[in-house]
Amino acid sequence: MTDVADRATAGFRQEFGEPPAGHWAAPGRVNLIGEHTDYNDGFVLPFALPLRTVAAADRQEGARWTVWSELSGETISFGADEVDEPGRVTGWGAYVAGVVWALRDAGHDVPGARLAIASDVPLGAGLSSSAALEAAVLTALVDLGDLDLPADRQPRLAQRAENHYVGAPTGIMDQSASIRCRDGHALFLDCRTEGVEHIPFDLRAAGLAMLVIDSHAPHRHADGEYAARRKSCEAGAELLGVPALRDVTIDQLDAALARLDDPETRRRVRHVVTEDQRVLDTVALLRAGRVREIGPLLTASHVSMRDDFEITVPEIDTAVEAALAAGALGARMTGGGFGGCVLALVEAAAADSVAAAVTAAYAERGFTAPGNVTVLPAPGAIRLD
Repeated sequence: MTDVADRATAGFRQEFGEPPAGHWAAPGRVNLIGEHTDYNDGFVLPFALPLRTVAAADRQEGARWTVWSELSGETISFGADEVDEPGRVTGWGAYVAGVVWALRDAGHDVPGARLAIASDVPLGAGLSSSAALEAAVLTALVDLGDLDLPADRQPRLAQRAENHYVGAPTGIMDQSASIRCRDGHALFLDCRTEGVEHIPFDLRAAGLAMLVIDSHAPHRHADGEYAARRKSCEAGAELLGVPALRDVTIDQLDAALARLDDPETRRRVRHVVTEDQRVLDTVALLRAGRVREIGPLLTASHVSMRDDFEITVPEIDTAVEAALAAGALGARMTGGGFGGCVLALVEAAAADSVAAAVTAAYAERGFTAPGNVTVLPAPGAIRLD
């Protein structure tokens, strides 16, 4: 993290001619299990990554915000008039402006600020780089302005920025993970009540590792496919007469499916209801310290995403199949789908051999070589200094 903070500092000095007042960091995340359950008021179990976005920041006079991005190399500046009209600030700057807008819309006196953004969270990999950016900026502005905004209220505000300002129909999970996760734990989140429980997830003690495989297949999080899945789930809930699919229990699933005429809607509903149950089952195993036993649940989640929710792509399926064939205890796609990353729960000593097997399978299929990193659960958004 020192390297990315140093890069943010260098960018701040380059743009503004002096050091920042401080650095605020927020992580990307992977979702251990619970995909497309968040906007159905269900359950998710993400954990934060050691990969982080850092905002080097300081106040500036007036209602104006100036932001430099390491990724694009550009500096943008916008004032209150532009912020208060969603759509005026576009591109990567919309995520920053959206946070300012959401804070102002909630009645907070947001300080003007200068920010320099650097990140080692890869874009387009399904690791929630957008939430990391939003959370880093939000944490910085809350501190700089001494705003009264407790951590448990921050994810909903960041989500509102992404939904209403950026226009991406995400649920609450990504922002919750980036802001509220703890080191060495997974975040069990009830997306209806926003209640959280920090579940011990000590991979090292179990002799295990989590291999994150970047499929290098294009990942488009705010595209029409994501919105179509959400619309289908909402339609299913309406047909079943429930507020959300979370309200259909696993024991009620067969009867609920029998009431749905459309095969596609039945598949979407079946995925969400069974995925919620898989989250609950995973949490129960982790509470009992039975980390190794979660593997089959991860794999079952992937099968459901592939067959019922239909959000995987050939690169993703190849990575899962190759990881399992090489001895992974379980593997699944993580993220919104149509690209992104795969999680593989592996013996720590076997992480390299599993990664090599996936790379070989990609080569056989003629795919671009995948990336990979081994991770442990990390803390959420923090001020570094």
